[in-house]
Amino acid sequence: MLKLLLWLRYLRKRRIVLLSIAAVALSVSLLVVVSSLFTGFIDALEKSAVETIGDVVVAAPAKFAKYPLFIERLEETASVEAATALLSAPGLLHLGEGNVRAVEIWGIEPGRRDKVTAYKQTLLRQKDSADDPAFEVADLPESVSGFVGIAVIAEPNEQTDEYDFHAAEKMIGRQVVLTTGSVAEEDISDHSAMPFKRRTLRFAIADIVFTGIYDLDRSLVYIPIEDLQKALYPNEDGCLATKIHIKLSPGTDPEVAVAVIRGIWRVFAENELNWPPYLIKGTDIATARQMQVRYVVALRKQMGVLLLIFGVVSLGVIVLIFCIFYMIVRLKQKDIAIIKSCGTASSSVAFIFIGFGAFVGLIGSVIGIILGSVITTNINTIENWIRIIFGLKLWKSSVYLFSRIPSEVDWNSALWIVLFSIFAASIGTLIPAVVAANTEPVQILRYE
Repeated sequence: MLKLLLWLRYLRKRRIVLLSIAAVALSVSLLVVVSSLFTGFIDALEKSAVETIGDVVVAAPAKFAKYPLFIERLEETASVEAATALLSAPGLLHLGEGNVRAVEIWGIEPGRRDKVTAYKQTLLRQKDSADDPAFEVADLPESVSGFVGIAVIAEPNEQTDEYDFHAAEKMIGRQVVLTTGSVAEEDISDHSAMPFKRRTLRFAIADIVFTGIYDLDRSLVYIPIEDLQKALYPNEDGCLATKIHIKLSPGTDPEVAVAVIRGIWRVFAENELNWPPYLIKGTDIATARQMQVRYVVALRKQMGVLLLIFGVVSLGVIVLIFCIFYMIVRLKQKDIAIIKSCGTASSSVAFIFIGFGAFVGLIGSVIGIILGSVITTNINTIENWIRIIFGLKLWKSSVYLFSRIPSEVDWNSALWIVLFSIFAASIGTLIPAVVAANTEPVQILRYE
């Protein structure tokens, strides 16, 4: 109790201690914000992959037929909740005279895809509909229809980084031309070059896709998988796909699920497709998070380096605490002498100042956590005010992938930062504590 009363007294009487508390608070808030933003970005990257392509992806080295049978076998297992096929090809989208965009064409099954990735929530017109998403335009029921990413037909505002959704919706119903192609199927005598057949497909825009991921929104065009197959491979029968996107059942271990899916694929490819072993082995089956691991590892390294740099800079707080507490020890020699003359051990006297340093670190850390969490959760508002006041746009979706800054506080890292801050504040008081412990009461009180 005596120690606590002394701590509170020094905190009230020695206002300079507030400077050390402020230094700790600023350091903690800085580290919390940096850690939270990086962790939030990594989490958003992994989450966006799952929301876009599902939990697991089966990517074959070549197009394959009979995918409905493969999906049926997958969904018969307890590990798989739903699966959907994808047929992809590069192409050029002609929006008008002189307006041509390079795009990636995805042939999809919109209803099944919504069960795997919540695809419906990305559609501007159909997201509030009670029905499954569909490629239909009310005025053109017989026409081939498709979806386009919002950044394919519009660019975000340079100042606000926001899209004009009302203007984008006006594109719904408009007829556009898609040019793609495939390797010719007929035999040729010259095997040095493969003939390429251009395919043209006219379709009506049925809806606009806004995923919030700029790289996807600016490059993807979605059309019915059967229409893309007819355009690319008009002479082939059956259902063709290049990838299968899979949603796992809740509680399923991803590693176990991948092993199960790999076994089903091996049997399917051998028995139904008559594929040789090298093609079966060349099929990539991985979780969406595993597919992002290269980027995640790089981002975590950058986060570690940045936290190390700011951590080293924050070590200046130890020097500041040392100077403040050394001054207090020198000014409070009489108080220390009186305490020791009452029989208090030198170790207890030292603990008074070490404990006071930890107390200061705790108060500063609590303030820093509060400040850091407020900044993190309101980071998009702060960034918007910086844009309004200074005309400076710090976050652009075209650079950082996402339309909004991740604003979740990383509480796990925050806990370690608090513990480190308390420890660092205690380290800063070690030398002043030793000086206080070595104080000789007789010499101090002789002339008092």
